[in-house]
Amino acid sequence: MAMDIADLDDRDRAVLNAFQGGFPVVHRPFEPAAHALRSRGVDIDPAGLLDRVRRLDDEDVLTRFGALINAEEIGGSASLVAMHAPEDEFEEIAETVNGFREVAHNYEREHPHLNMWFVVSVAEDESVEDVLADIEEETGQETYNLPKQQEFRVEAKFLVDGPIADGDVDLSHLGPTPDPTDRDTLTPAERDLVLEVQDGLPVVETPYQAVAEAIGQETDWVVETLRRFNEEGKVRRVGVIPNHYSLGYTENGMTVWDVPDDLVEEVGPAVASLDFVTHCYERPRHDGVWEYNFFAMTHGRSGEESQQRIEQVRDVMADYWDVGEDDWDTLFSTRILKKTGIRLAERADANTA
Repeated sequence: MAMDIADLDDRDRAVLNAFQGGFPVVHRPFEPAAHALRSRGVDIDPAGLLDRVRRLDDEDVLTRFGALINAEEIGGSASLVAMHAPEDEFEEIAETVNGFREVAHNYEREHPHLNMWFVVSVAEDESVEDVLADIEEETGQETYNLPKQQEFRVEAKFLVDGPIADGDVDLSHLGPTPDPTDRDTLTPAERDLVLEVQDGLPVVETPYQAVAEAIGQETDWVVETLRRFNEEGKVRRVGVIPNHYSLGYTENGMTVWDVPDDLVEEVGPAVASLDFVTHCYERPRHDGVWEYNFFAMTHGRSGEESQQRIEQVRDVMADYWDVGEDDWDTLFSTRILKKTGIRLAERADANTA
């Protein structure tokens, strides 16, 4: 049974807040991590920190502990897609869409027309457009492709009340600092590393050594390669990756905005600076159907908190232009229809040379 957030003590909360990004990539990472907590007044030793991370993982407070892979940098591509599914055919259409292996996530969202939103992930030798053509043929419904044009923020941190409330412990500078490469492809050994760590690191005293043994490499190589991946953007961050539902973040609102085109470059970084905005992108409009070009995802622990955060996004927007009622909307998700994650193995395979 999953742990309730009320069962988390101050040390659990400190671990969750401190290490959602920037966990050390060194041979014995729990030693400097525990030292960093002690320097912030949290009394814990390396063995105690390891035990807490393992327990949080076992109790589903974490989705995993480890590296968050940036699939876009590994190979292939992905795109957000919107579609209308008539109410009397909704379940049948959802089943058809979910049956495509390229569909990674699918949500029902509140919108008078575009009520189904899914992510299509393809390998190097595939095309998002081809997949959408097949989906349209099988469902009889038009799809609206909304590929990312600019990314302003992807930083899904979910902080809890307790010590280290700002979640600002970053130890990613520890260990080696190898020079980034300019290669577009993965080596076979790098591909093996990506697939070994994509679902998390072993929660043991020497996790990188365990990974090295699993893929037949030296620990030094694993540490150096993960550090380089971090520098190159193939790894967004290494740390504890929380199950935000377990932490009470049950409300997620996809706010969408019709930002004047000449202001997007200014508005994007300003909205991205709000720490509760987890994803922030520019995407294309579709004339007559979808008039919004800017997406900002917010999360809250209640409907009230979620609404307050959306208002804060609007306040930032209002610093740049006169935001009218018709210039924005919030699409709350009402149901998760599919959530299987990106098919990283196929994308990595197609990009290995």
